[in-house]
Amino acid sequence: MTNERPRRSALFLPASNQRAIDKASTLDCDVVIFDLEDAVAPDEKPKARQLACAAIAARNFERHELVLRINGAGTSWFDEDFRSALSVAPDAILLPKVEDPELVGATASVLQASAGVSRTKLWCMLETPLGVLSSAMIAQAHPRLECLVMGTSDLTKDLRAQHTQSRLPLLMSLELCLLAARAYGKCILDGVCLELSNDDAFRDACLQAKALGFDGKTLIHPKQVATCNSVFSPSDAEVAQAQAIIAAHAAAKAGGRGVAVHDGRLVEELHVQEAERTLALDRAVRPPRG
Repeated sequence: MTNERPRRSALFLPASNQRAIDKASTLDCDVVIFDLEDAVAPDEKPKARQLACAAIAARNFERHELVLRINGAGTSWFDEDFRSALSVAPDAILLPKVEDPELVGATASVLQASAGVSRTKLWCMLETPLGVLSSAMIAQAHPRLECLVMGTSDLTKDLRAQHTQSRLPLLMSLELCLLAARAYGKCILDGVCLELSNDDAFRDACLQAKALGFDGKTLIHPKQVATCNSVFSPSDAEVAQAQAIIAAHAAAKAGGRGVAVHDGRLVEELHVQEAERTLALDRAVRPPRG
């Protein structure tokens, strides 16, 4: 699709921290995820819920997509989190540690039937072995489901794997979830990178995620936003290449040929579609070029 909303950078912030909430509105991330789950201590959860819902209701975020990560089904906080989310209608509600497609379908159905939240979507985190193995069923559980989010820290723990710069222990899981997302037309975001003092390692993680096919990456610190946006935005060279591919294919069609050759490579309709997606993303994330 050429009208996808850019989700290059999705910043998690602890919703119990008013200062972090206030600062988030000034950041250049595409998505702000108000976290009521892992980033919030149990005795702080009611306060976090109140602060997050107040920030979402105030709508002081001009360009950000606002997502509320609630506590998981089966916890004592889930029902109140979900009711509060419905009352303020964020852009999306993010369910953690999703493993059961039937739960996703049931939750999405409640969302679908709720008055005043017609634009609120459902997002799901895949962060356990069962969640990864169920990713295809989860991705097709309900049309209201829009985005899958990798929870690579929890997944690494559950796999008893090691954190490596290459992320080789996670590649099969990442690719299985990517397959599910693409098969059923969902957005998918890569998990967080815990490296806050190694800028090169973080950039490498972003480049790997882009190469694999992710739409963007979740972040844990504002300092990661600029690099993430840069990597997931089309470069000048990628924009020029996309324009050339579209032009070459159009010229071939005008000449009665079904395929074209550009820079020694065959250009078919599938390449044109990808080029159009690149140009659409470029238009969405930066001002028109002179």
